[in-house]
Amino acid sequence: MDHSNHVRLTEAELTPDLLADATIYGPDDEDIGSVSHVHGSGSTAQVIIDVGGFLGIGAKPVAVPVSQLDFMRDEDGEVHAVTSWTKDQLKEMPEHLD
Repeated sequence: MDHSNHVRLTEAELTPDLLADATIYGPDDEDIGSVSHVHGSGSTAQVIIDVGGFLGIGAKPVAVPVSQLDFMRDEDGEVHAVTSWTKDQLKEMPEHLD
């Protein structure tokens, strides 16, 4: 996916409602997970990403600072994020427990 024409979200747009269910893409444009939920908002938010699993079953939730994700909106208005983390790196993180 070519992200060069996608519009980056502003800090004010980094809200739990807007980021929920956003797809997360890794360095090779691989779909590595999706946003489960968000703690906080703006530049200090913690994004909980469900990694692995199939159709939400067996996924491992991990917490990542929002600063490690580049959230944007594509031509269709869909919110997604790009990160330098790989799926394997996220899977190695401690499980986030609510």
